[in-house]
Amino acid sequence: MMGEFTSALGAALCRESTCNERSRRKAAPTVKSRIFLFTFFLFALCSSLFASSPNIVLIMADDLGYGDLGCYGNSNIETPNIDALAANGLRFTDFHSSGPMCSPTRAGTLTGVYQQRFGPNFDGAISGVEDYHTGLPLEAITIAEVLKEKGYATGCFGKWHLGFQPPYFPTKQGFDEFRGLGSGDGDFFTHVDRSGREDWWTNDEKTPEEGYTTDLLTKHSIDFIRRHRDEPFFLYVPHLAIHFPWQGPEDPPHRQAGTVYHQDKWGVIPDRSNVYPHVRAMIESLDKSVGKILSVLKKESLIENTLVIFTSDNGGYIRYSGGFENISSNGPLRGQKTQVYEGGHRVPTIVSWPGRIKPGVTNQTSISMDWFPTFAGLAGVSMPHMQLDGVDLSPLLFDGKSLSDRNLFWRIRGNWAVRSGPWKLTYANGESGLYNLDSDIGETTDLSTKHPEKVAGLRAAYDEWNQKVNLSAKAYE
Repeated sequence: MMGEFTSALGAALCRESTCNERSRRKAAPTVKSRIFLFTFFLFALCSSLFASSPNIVLIMADDLGYGDLGCYGNSNIETPNIDALAANGLRFTDFHSSGPMCSPTRAGTLTGVYQQRFGPNFDGAISGVEDYHTGLPLEAITIAEVLKEKGYATGCFGKWHLGFQPPYFPTKQGFDEFRGLGSGDGDFFTHVDRSGREDWWTNDEKTPEEGYTTDLLTKHSIDFIRRHRDEPFFLYVPHLAIHFPWQGPEDPPHRQAGTVYHQDKWGVIPDRSNVYPHVRAMIESLDKSVGKILSVLKKESLIENTLVIFTSDNGGYIRYSGGFENISSNGPLRGQKTQVYEGGHRVPTIVSWPGRIKPGVTNQTSISMDWFPTFAGLAGVSMPHMQLDGVDLSPLLFDGKSLSDRNLFWRIRGNWAVRSGPWKLTYANGESGLYNLDSDIGETTDLSTKHPEKVAGLRAAYDEWNQKVNLSAKAYE
């Protein structure tokens, strides 16, 4: 799984030792076209599977912590729709985002590979200043492109954060339709990003629209479902909630176009020591959105042929510089968003498909990169030309089988972690720690001195992985 990155694209770019940077860039789109031509004929051979292709709905919350939902132990908030989804589906207790921030997880989710394979700028959130004119490489193959070639209608309604403007938008990465924001955050009412730019799009055009962001994304998602009820569809709903600005539906607008908010990006928060009332209202609005999407699937008689996933892009913020406290909850986990401790990347995740997935709880260790091969497998797509870092979760989802052992890795701006079974080695802010998550989910007791052989083995595994993803990233320089 962690061998050399050998997708058709990577192989074509790196096979010839004499190729220079210009020839690599020039060759990439051609190779991508060849991949699509190959898969087109593959899909034609598999056309008999078309009628059984399930709809796929992937709902991704933003900054929602492991302990922010009733079904994950929160008794201070009402999330009846998500809780019902969990009661009727499979709830994961050991699911992880591929990064502890927004952009990294989005890149890993959509491509099925570690986002570091596209360069170190995907260690963290891409910036609306330094990265405004770039984004996820157009040569990257996304699950939306694969499903679109299979005949799926594809729609993205929400926060993209893999490119701030065309051409680095969903419409160039396999999505037929896009409504929402390109940036990492926007005012929930005025839809202005932290740089003071209006940031609400329909496909590749700015289209101002009145309304609360969560409600608008729900409306457009429902419309998409209804318009495509008679064909297989992939609906990706990357919500902005509960990312700042922390604004519930009854909170006031904050940002206006033309004003820069990099030093005032949080919204109107009268009591910085207690942000939770605003966040709670955002979570409850998010829960209503999930309920409305599930309701339309039932009304359109689609629920029994639709795989629904609810997850988060990373852990929640507990506190933020500037005196902001009591923001989100990561339950028993140590750390928060941006950190390689469990609170940064262990996220609530629920999978539902009535009649196909048995309700229950699983402690199998999984990661957001697994959605790509899982969705491709469900759609009847074989992709021998690509080597993905994620694995197909179908045996677990449909048969309750355990997943094969594998190492998982996280890296963000000099900090990193590696997981092997229950053992996790972290390196954060110049200090390392070894933890057994089976007995210490809160990462409170460092076992490095007791198990030096574990430290050495995990460090060697990380070093090998780090070298390989950095080598893969050279193709995109």
